[in-house]
Amino acid sequence: MEAQRLMTKSANDLHRPVMLERTIDLLRPAIEGKKATVVDCTLGLGGHSEALLSQFPELTVVGIDRDDAALEIASERLKDFGSRFVPAAAIYDELTEVLAMLEIESVEGILLDLGVSSMQLDEPERGFSYAQDAPLDMRMNQGSGKTAADLLASLDHGQLARIFRDYGEERFASQVAREIVNTRDETPIVSSGQLNEILERSIPQAPGKASSHPGKRVYQALRIAVNDELSTLERAMPQAIDALSIGGRLVVMSYHSLEDGIVKKALQLAATSSTPIEMPVELPGTSPSLKILTKGVERATEIELHQNPRAQSARLRAAEKLEVR
Repeated sequence: MEAQRLMTKSANDLHRPVMLERTIDLLRPAIEGKKATVVDCTLGLGGHSEALLSQFPELTVVGIDRDDAALEIASERLKDFGSRFVPAAAIYDELTEVLAMLEIESVEGILLDLGVSSMQLDEPERGFSYAQDAPLDMRMNQGSGKTAADLLASLDHGQLARIFRDYGEERFASQVAREIVNTRDETPIVSSGQLNEILERSIPQAPGKASSHPGKRVYQALRIAVNDELSTLERAMPQAIDALSIGGRLVVMSYHSLEDGIVKKALQLAATSSTPIEMPVELPGTSPSLKILTKGVERATEIELHQNPRAQSARLRAAEKLEVR
């Protein structure tokens, strides 16, 4: 089993949590010195959860992940915390259902560390990375859903171009889609090596100018489409805000502008009074439900970037639940 093979490695080798110290500092006022509950909505390999459980001895963490291999590894990593760690096989837009199943009315902290995990990137057979020739899978839950190869085989030119343009912000979306359609008429596109060849033909590179891999944006777009990531996040944000107890805190880390835009919009909406602007006084029940704790987005420090290059694109936002008056 894949999870058993990965367990032979050190968990720290597999996963270095992004912006760990800042995340803990933001959650601390809501959980320190009390029997609190934090939901790690994107458990991954459990790095953030392990640090929280270690630092706060009365804390319980509910860890949600759709990836069975990640859940198995994280559960093994966190087994010494006993009942203080509760794994849940789910997608984070099922937060309300998970808490209801566990008979938890509200929680003191929620963490969302979005995007693809280190394990998923580093395992070639998952197909997330353009750096290694592998089957084009990209499913975060390999037990269900269409793969990236399935999408490349079945979607028409317009559908592919829209995905690359809307989810990857790829300027040459139409050219890439056309080349994919032309190529698949001759041979199925099933590996990252094949897709990379198509991208190199389709996306012009400025002569003499260093640039990122031409596939970066297309791979991002395919991953988002395969896993329905943006719609999932749009559904999850209101659930996370509703699930917080008064004084509870929400920390979200996103890794590209599309995710961050959804997070920003949801936080700003909840942090704004719903009293009509023409009213001279705030109406009862319309006060903001959140106080935003971060000024804009926070980024990883230079020290962390040196230690963990994957923090380069991280964007952190946080908020605290208020009592609506």
